[in-house]
Amino acid sequence: MFLVPQIALTVAANVSEVNVGLSRVEVAEEQIKVEETQRVLGIVPNFYVSYTPNAAPLTSTQKFKLAWRTSIDPVTFVIVGAAAGVEQAQNHFRGYGQGTEGYAKRYGAGYADTFSGIFIGGAILPSLLKQDPRFFYKATGSFRSRFLYALAASVICKGDNGRWQPNYSNILGNLASGGISNLYYPDQDRNGASLTLENGAIGVASGAVANLLQEFVIRRLTPKAPPTDPAKP
Repeated sequence: MFLVPQIALTVAANVSEVNVGLSRVEVAEEQIKVEETQRVLGIVPNFYVSYTPNAAPLTSTQKFKLAWRTSIDPVTFVIVGAAAGVEQAQNHFRGYGQGTEGYAKRYGAGYADTFSGIFIGGAILPSLLKQDPRFFYKATGSFRSRFLYALAASVICKGDNGRWQPNYSNILGNLASGGISNLYYPDQDRNGASLTLENGAIGVASGAVANLLQEFVIRRLTPKAPPTDPAKP
């Protein structure tokens, strides 16, 4: 009987642990893709709302892309067209006249207002001031706290550093948009500083109303809104 010694070959194993993670920019890009699927009743764009409390800040390029995506959305053109039709029916901005030409002028002015508002308040100023142009859905807390939060979101915002600060982008954006409108509205409707301040105030107030709807109503009407988990930061 022969005893064969046990031969053991020891193989040195080099174990390399590879952590594959997304950069902050890539995370923001993925979150934007989700936001761009958000539509009220599956139709109206609802891109400027984040249902992720700790969403990654947007780069300047991403802010401009989001503004462009919103401004050229087919529904945006439809909404502007409907508003122009109402203005024509009410003979608002009489200097534009009636008929096809009058409607075209009202439509052009309305789209210019929309375009300048989106880009100045949603891309240009947020990029310069390093602020986030989105509304962050709160979801938790008492009705009163959520109500006040939604109202305040028109004049305060989250900075790219994650801290809350005065919403200069929204306030100055509304004023700038109102000022630009003096260039193309009929002479009798141009009130200089008065029109600028009036349009700016209307913009801030309408933003507050929109935020209230976002906080209490629109979330339920947005089919592709991602689930919100308040327990997560």
